[in-house]
Amino acid sequence: MTTHELPATSAEPEPPSGRLRLPWQSPEEEPRYARPLLLLTAAVAGVLYFWGIGRGHFHPYFAEAVRSMSESWKAFFFGSYDPQSTITLDKVPGFLWPQALSVRLFGFHIWALTLPQALEGVLSVLVLYRAVRRWAGVHAGLLAAVAFTATPVLAGLFRTTAEDPAFTLLLLLAADATQRAVLNGRLRSLLAAGGWVGLAFQAKMLEAWALFPAIGLAYLVAAAPELRRRLVRVLLAGLVAVAVSASWVLLVTAIPGRDRPYIDGSTDNSAVSMVVRYNFLDRFTSGGLASQERRTVPNLGGAQRPDSGPGGAHASAGTAAQQPGGVPQKPGQPHHPGQADAGPQRPGGADPGQVGSGPQKPRRSSSGSQEAGTAGEPRADGGWGKLFGSQFAPQTGWLYPLATIGLFCGLAWRRRARRTDRLRSGYLLWGGWLVIFFVTLSGGDIGPHSYYLGVIAAPLAALSGAGAVLLWRAFRAPDGGGKAWALPTAVAATVVWSAYLAREYPHFLPWLAPLVVGSGVVSLLLLAVAGTGRAGGPRVARTGLLMALVAMLVAPAAWAASVTNPSHEDSLFGNVGPIEGRTVPPPVGSELRVAPAQQIITDYIEAHNGGARYLAATPNPDIAAKVIMTTGKSALPMGGWTGNVPSPTVAQFRDLVATGQVTYMVLLQGAPVGPAGAAVVGWAKDHCAPVPRAELGPQAGSLGPLLLLHCKA
Repeated sequence: MTTHELPATSAEPEPPSGRLRLPWQSPEEEPRYARPLLLLTAAVAGVLYFWGIGRGHFHPYFAEAVRSMSESWKAFFFGSYDPQSTITLDKVPGFLWPQALSVRLFGFHIWALTLPQALEGVLSVLVLYRAVRRWAGVHAGLLAAVAFTATPVLAGLFRTTAEDPAFTLLLLLAADATQRAVLNGRLRSLLAAGGWVGLAFQAKMLEAWALFPAIGLAYLVAAAPELRRRLVRVLLAGLVAVAVSASWVLLVTAIPGRDRPYIDGSTDNSAVSMVVRYNFLDRFTSGGLASQERRTVPNLGGAQRPDSGPGGAHASAGTAAQQPGGVPQKPGQPHHPGQADAGPQRPGGADPGQVGSGPQKPRRSSSGSQEAGTAGEPRADGGWGKLFGSQFAPQTGWLYPLATIGLFCGLAWRRRARRTDRLRSGYLLWGGWLVIFFVTLSGGDIGPHSYYLGVIAAPLAALSGAGAVLLWRAFRAPDGGGKAWALPTAVAATVVWSAYLAREYPHFLPWLAPLVVGSGVVSLLLLAVAGTGRAGGPRVARTGLLMALVAMLVAPAAWAASVTNPSHEDSLFGNVGPIEGRTVPPPVGSELRVAPAQQIITDYIEAHNGGARYLAATPNPDIAAKVIMTTGKSALPMGGWTGNVPSPTVAQFRDLVATGQVTYMVLLQGAPVGPAGAAVVGWAKDHCAPVPRAELGPQAGSLGPLLLLHCKA
C-alpha cells in the first residue's frame, strides 16, 4: 500500500455483482482481508463467551424463574417465579424467554442458561461491525469489533444469565437501523429502529427508551427528507417503540388478577407499577425519587440477588462480600481463607447451611487501617464519579480517552459540513448513546453490577474504532496542521490512563503496566519520526499506528482473556480480571449445590407432602428458589422478593391449607419477615405443628435455626 492513508472504503456497500461469494470472502468493495478479520474477531469473541460456560453460577433469582418458565407455557408468558404461576418476577420477562426455550430443549443445566447469552454476544460483535462500517468505513468497523471483543466487562457480561446481553444486542440493532435510516432516508428503517427499542424494553424496561433521544437527534439533524417529514417520522418511530414496549404490560393488565400470577415488584398487582415505580423511580435513590417498596427480608439462602434494590444490590462498601469471580480486590483488601464467597449479605441474613461459621473479620483498607465489614469485601466506588473509579473503570473504561477525543474531534472537525453529513450523524448517534447512558448510570444506584456497563461499552467501542481512523487520517494528511497532534495526544492519554488502571492491581499481570507504557512510548517515537516527513515516513507511520493500537488494547484484552484461565470463576456481576481467595467451587453442568440443611428439608417434604400443589410455603425467596431449581416443583413464595407483596393473604393461605394445596412451611427462626408475610407466618405458628427433628433423619442437627411446620387440612 503506497498511499499515506488507510484505503478509503465506502460506508454503504455497492450493489452485488451477482458473483457467488463464500462466507469468508469480502465483498468486492471491501479489502480482501476485511471479512476474514471480522470472522476471526467473532471467533475470538466466541471463545471468550463460550469458554467453560458450564462452570458458571446459577443466578439466585432468575434461574428458578427460567426453570419454572421451561415447565409451563403459562409461566413462560408471565415470567413466573414458580411453576404454578403464583407470582411473577419483578421484571418484564422477555430477556429470559431465550433461556427458558434453551432449558426446555436441553434441560436445566447452567450451560443451557448461558448458551443464548453467548450467542447474543457474538451477534453483537457482528452487528456492531455492520453499523460502524456503514457509518465510518470498513477499518473503523473492524477496529470497533476488536475493541468490543477486548472490553473486559463484555467477556463477563455474555457469560451471565442477566438481562443485559439481550439488551445490548437489541440496542445495537436499533443503532444499526438508525444508521441505515439516516443514510437511505426510508421510513421503514426508522420504524425498525423503533421496533428494536421496543423489544429492548422487554429486556430492560424503561432504560431502553434512553436511546431514543440519540436516535431522534441523529435522524432529525442528518436525514435527507424535509424537516416536517423528519419530525413526523421520528414521532411514528416513537409510537412504534411505545407500542412494542407496552405490549406485554397491556396484555397482562387486560387479564383479570384472579386468572394470572400476582405481579411482584408491586403492592397493587399492577404491571405498570412494577415497571414505572419499582424498576424506574426506585433506581434513583440519590435523587430522592425512590418509593418505599424495598426488600426487608434477610438473605436466608446465602446470596443476595444481584439486582435487588433500586438499580442493584445496594452492595456498597461495608455491605458487599466478595463474590466468586466478583469485584476484583485491590491491594490491602485481603480475602480471608475459609470464608465462603457466598455473595453480598442482606441485613440479618445467614446461610442456613453455614450456620455457626464463625464471626466476621474486619478488613483492611488500602492504607492499612481496619474497616468494619465482611472479610474480603470489595471497596465499592460510589457517587457520580463511580464509572471512573477502580471498581468499574477497569471493567469497561480503558478506552475512555480515545473514544472521548475521537468524539470531540469528529464533531468539531465536521461542524461546517453539510447537514446530511454521514460522519457527523454517526457521532451524534453514538456520542448521544454514550453520554445519555453514562450520565444515567452515574446518577443511578448500580451497586456492584459491572454487567450494567455493557450498554456503554458498545458506543465506547464504536467511537474508539471510528475515532482511531479519523485521527489517523488527520495525522497523515499533507495539510493536517494542528489536527495531526490529535492522534499522538489520544495515544498518550489512553496509554497513561491504561497504565494507571493496570497499576491499581499490581499483583494481577504485573507485566501489564510496563508493557502498556513501553509499547506506547515506542508508538509515539515512531509517529514522531513519521511526522518529520523523512524517507520511509508512511511505513514508519503505519508501524507506529500498529504499536499504538497494541498499547491501547493490550490491557483490556489481557483482562478479558482471564476468563479462559482454568482458575477463573464466572461472576454473577459480570466482572473479570483479578480474583483472589475463591473458596467455594461453582456448580458444574446440571449439578446445583445446595446447603446440606436445606437438602434435608427438601428431601423430607418431597417424600411427605402427599401430592400437594406446593412442596412448601416460605417467606424467604432464597429457600423457595432452591426448592424450585433442585426439584422443578413449586414452592409458595410468600411476600414476593421484597417481602412487601400482599400475596398470599391470611385468608388465601388458610384456604390453601384447608384444600391440601400447602402442607409444609419452612422458616428461619429469628430472622425478620416482610410485613406482608408476617401475618401468614403468625397464623401458621398458631395452627401448624413443628416437625420433630428426630423425624428429619440423623443429620437434623445441622439444621440450625431452620424450622419446618406441618399444616394439616
